[in-house]
Amino acid sequence: MKGSMTAAAVHKQYEEGVDAFRRQIGDSALRERFAREADVFFRACALGIWHSDGGSVTPRHVEYYNAIYHKGNPVPSILFWELSTAVADYPGFTPPGFFTRMLAYDKVVGGTLSRRFADLMTLMLLLFAAVDDVVSEEEAGFAGLCADALIGLCEKEGLSAGKPPLDVTEFVTRRSPSPEQSTAPAGEKKAEEKAEETEAEEKAPSLEELLAELDSLCGLEKVKKDVKSLINLVKVRKLRQEAGLPVPPMSLHLVFMGNPGTGKTTVARLLAGIYHAIGVLSKGQLIEVDRSGLVAGFVGQTAIKTGEVIDKALGGVLFIDEAYALANPDSPNDFGKEAIETLLKAMEDHRSDLIVIVAGYTELMDRFIHANPGLESRFNKYFYFEDYDGAQLMEIFRSLCRKNGYSLTGEAEDYARGLFTRLYEQRDENFGNARDVRNVFERAVARQSDRVAALENPDRDALMALTLPDLKEEEPDAAQPSGEP
Repeated sequence: MKGSMTAAAVHKQYEEGVDAFRRQIGDSALRERFAREADVFFRACALGIWHSDGGSVTPRHVEYYNAIYHKGNPVPSILFWELSTAVADYPGFTPPGFFTRMLAYDKVVGGTLSRRFADLMTLMLLLFAAVDDVVSEEEAGFAGLCADALIGLCEKEGLSAGKPPLDVTEFVTRRSPSPEQSTAPAGEKKAEEKAEETEAEEKAPSLEELLAELDSLCGLEKVKKDVKSLINLVKVRKLRQEAGLPVPPMSLHLVFMGNPGTGKTTVARLLAGIYHAIGVLSKGQLIEVDRSGLVAGFVGQTAIKTGEVIDKALGGVLFIDEAYALANPDSPNDFGKEAIETLLKAMEDHRSDLIVIVAGYTELMDRFIHANPGLESRFNKYFYFEDYDGAQLMEIFRSLCRKNGYSLTGEAEDYARGLFTRLYEQRDENFGNARDVRNVFERAVARQSDRVAALENPDRDALMALTLPDLKEEEPDAAQPSGEP
């Protein structure tokens, strides 16, 4: 059967291979850089291997390409025409930027990391070539040329050969690496994963610390009260379960309604940690996505993409911002519907270890929830995030100054107080709450830097002071729309 390997299987093999190699990198800075840049490089490798085979692209190629990402990195969502163009315009193989750093690292420690990366790249190239279950001579030749380019750089730096390079021809008959080629023994990998989980557990904040952080948030009094009431409800339910008393069914999935910049993401993160601290969730991580993180461009792809995001969120909270974008009443065939159906099934299948929070503008979220009976039945708790008033905006601004080592002069403080009062009183649909405060702060800091840079030997007070001129030019632009803080 042509194309028998699914996109999910490709993603699994890719992530396991990249993750296992990453664990072997001893230099922390290099390890972080590799984790950040590897996906972009390997997606370029996929373009090259498919270009070498004639450049013909099918929907399965799109599925494979969108499966090339590592845990914690952005998930690609390329469309068919975009991939076709990228494959046709493939510019040729270029070693990744982090490979130069690997060479330098190997020279210092006498290692073979760069050689092993050449093997990893070859394995990935042949994995991508398996899109049609056939590794053609052209594809094998391209993989060999890419490997030779990296090995040539190793030899140029006088690095030892280590073990022989991977035999491409031998791999074609196997489809997957043998135990000898595996980058880490299974037992060792499990032990490392367990160690990472233990380390994360030790670093997890306590319930008291999380509640203190919640209380320290500016405003949100009604939300804080609702969160604490929900915590009490969950605690008592657990006590009743332990006492053998009946516990009525209850959904812990939530709807956050309010304008941007009102702290919805921050509260969701704290809730994830709180639920973990009281034993409701096994891990307590927050996975944040929007429509682009769930919806793909072809039938069937969206279910895979949404399912992979759900897998990452198991044991924690899946936070879907601007969730109303998934339901498009003007387009009944929109793929957002497929994402919603996949989500609803997962909420049922994993109701004991997955909490979903959907968020967005109040009016749009209300329509979204009531547009689907399944959503109505699973989301019955609503948290309303009100806009910050002028005094609260000013307190957020003071907090940003304190945290970043800036102090306001008397004139600047008076001006800022009036600025935020006007910003609140004249707010419209573009009002960004805390995000507007952050933009006021960042632009004031930029102007302060220009001013201080012109001083000769500025002292500590001068470096910290935000003055009236640093803020005053802000007023005409203060209410311009901008990104969430």
